[in-house]
Amino acid sequence: MGTDTIGHDYLARVMRGGQQSFNVAFLVAVMSSLIGAPYGAIAGYYGGRIDNIMMRFVDVLLTLPFLAVVGAMAHHYQGRWWVVASLLGILGWVVNARVVRGSVLSLRNQEFVEAARALGASDTRIIFRHLLPNVTGVIIVQATLDIAGAILSEAALSFVGLGIHSPDTSLGSLANDARDALGTRDWLFYFPGLMIIVIALCINFIGDGLRDALDPRQTRQRR
Repeated sequence: MGTDTIGHDYLARVMRGGQQSFNVAFLVAVMSSLIGAPYGAIAGYYGGRIDNIMMRFVDVLLTLPFLAVVGAMAHHYQGRWWVVASLLGILGWVVNARVVRGSVLSLRNQEFVEAARALGASDTRIIFRHLLPNVTGVIIVQATLDIAGAILSEAALSFVGLGIHSPDTSLGSLANDARDALGTRDWLFYFPGLMIIVIALCINFIGDGLRDALDPRQTRQRR
């Protein structure tokens, strides 16, 4: 990959940027799953007025300009990678909540839930010991999609200067640093961009494979 403007090995810089992008992505996926899955399970299990109130709050969060809010707050905290990841996770769990809620709505009247309720199990036990384990496949698949989305979001924020800042680095910040060199040293821009595309595609393929493997409703014909 050559060297950058001041002679640093660019392969090493891209690998370091990819490492930080993965750190951000995995932290976002974990936070989104830990917040969104229980929230969606509670809303789906109780239904009615509780479900309406909880989902209206989710709808409000969905109307926020996601990247603008995260970028403004991350810039205030000087663009540390864990700050960017935490903000993306805190504001990005709403999709997980909606996905888990939809799955729980289809499970809450199943026989195993009625049996647990008849045996005196509390609502908390039913939600966390019976319903959430049965939607683990959905949570895992959504987490893989969160990883790809977080990498793209972090890259977009860093590219416009609102994400990870120097002295730390990421793939998006490397692309941002190379914008002025497009006319003379264009590889400084294209290599981080290509790495972002490859990583996002690979993770999406992994998510599709996990969906086929973990979702029993997916039918696959063997040839």
